[in-house]
Amino acid sequence: MDLVVRAARAVTAAGEGPATLGVDGGRIVALEQGIVDLSADRVVELAADEVLLPGLVDTHVHVNDPGRAEWEGFETATRAAAAGGVTTIVDMPLNSLPPTVDVAALEVKRKAASGRTHVDVGFWGGAIPGNTGDLRPLYDAGVFGFKCFLLHSGVDEFPPLDAAGLEAALRELASFDALMIVHAEDSDAIDAAPDPHGEKYTDFLGSRPRGAENLAITHVIEAARRTGARAHVLHLSSSDALPLIASARRESVALSVETCPHYLSFVAEEIRDGATQFKCCPPIREAANRELLWQGLADGVIDTIVSDHSPCTPELKQFDTGDFGLAWGGISSLQLGLPAVWTQARQRGFGLADVVRWMAERPAAQVGMTRKGHLAVGYDADFSVFAPDEAFVVDVAALKHRNPVSAYDQRPLAGVVRGTWLRGSPVTGDEPRGELLTRGNC
Repeated sequence: MDLVVRAARAVTAAGEGPATLGVDGGRIVALEQGIVDLSADRVVELAADEVLLPGLVDTHVHVNDPGRAEWEGFETATRAAAAGGVTTIVDMPLNSLPPTVDVAALEVKRKAASGRTHVDVGFWGGAIPGNTGDLRPLYDAGVFGFKCFLLHSGVDEFPPLDAAGLEAALRELASFDALMIVHAEDSDAIDAAPDPHGEKYTDFLGSRPRGAENLAITHVIEAARRTGARAHVLHLSSSDALPLIASARRESVALSVETCPHYLSFVAEEIRDGATQFKCCPPIREAANRELLWQGLADGVIDTIVSDHSPCTPELKQFDTGDFGLAWGGISSLQLGLPAVWTQARQRGFGLADVVRWMAERPAAQVGMTRKGHLAVGYDADFSVFAPDEAFVVDVAALKHRNPVSAYDQRPLAGVVRGTWLRGSPVTGDEPRGELLTRGNC
């Protein structure tokens, strides 16, 4: 074998315990419970305070490259991913130019990423008005599914679907069993809410009410029920929607749901006026809402935790005015998802096996990746070395993504990623070795 890793603590299908892992040709070829004497060209012994985790799979990342690479790019985003124990990302179809709404645009995106990724990268396609005929060709070209918005996306080149457009797209996707992932906020409800303006976070929160999210999720559920399509609710922030989601599943609607580290970490009551680094859509809500999201994870109603890494330049955050109405909405967190979630999870009695399920196993399963998200024989040798009891304070200037903006700056977190391995080799950030993934081939 090329590599053997011995760990007093590892998270596998058997739970957390000692394990010995053997790698050959970039795949895991042996996995023994306990510390076993296997021979290889290289043997790595983890320290007593380290845990071997499968590489995380982040299915919600805005790389913005090409076209808005000053916001983020493939090299910087994937370096940040690796620094956070993430070995696979799936890139969103908007904010890049052109948006990934047809095969030609997908080829532009793949060309921009080729040879520049430090972790493996897959791509979502986009569903917008007028491109129903492009959905099957995009799927055949290897995208993992399709994203749509139910209100203005923030960029004019990626317009939203109305109710009829959503249903038409879902019927098309149902014909070849593709997944639709939905930014679920109701356009009419947002339009009727007060306009966001000024420095007060409470005013911004009032401009994106829970009701807008709840209503849109109801529309998604009913459209999925009528069409038989598979649907996924992105970045759930409203805990009010959890009973709706649970009810739909009991009635066999094919629905999955994600939330994000920022909804599980921050609370509206603690966000200072003018702190636009916390602006995201849907918004960070109140403390009681956060606890109900954690309960949704415990109950299995929420399936996955992914970053929704949506970076921008410092200027777009409007730090000079602190105006939430004008600032770009998005949290930069790709490198910090694992320690952010672990910091909160351990306080609530969850273990590392729970975190791995939410951030590696289920995201991989959601997009049909059969060689990612597990430490198991036959899987890619993607893993991270994590020190769960080591603490640090986030320094935004030391993060690997392009611009020094993050809501986590100066926040103390538990858990340090000490190393990340991709297909059996350490990711150093010097030589891009990531592969571009296609659906059905990973």
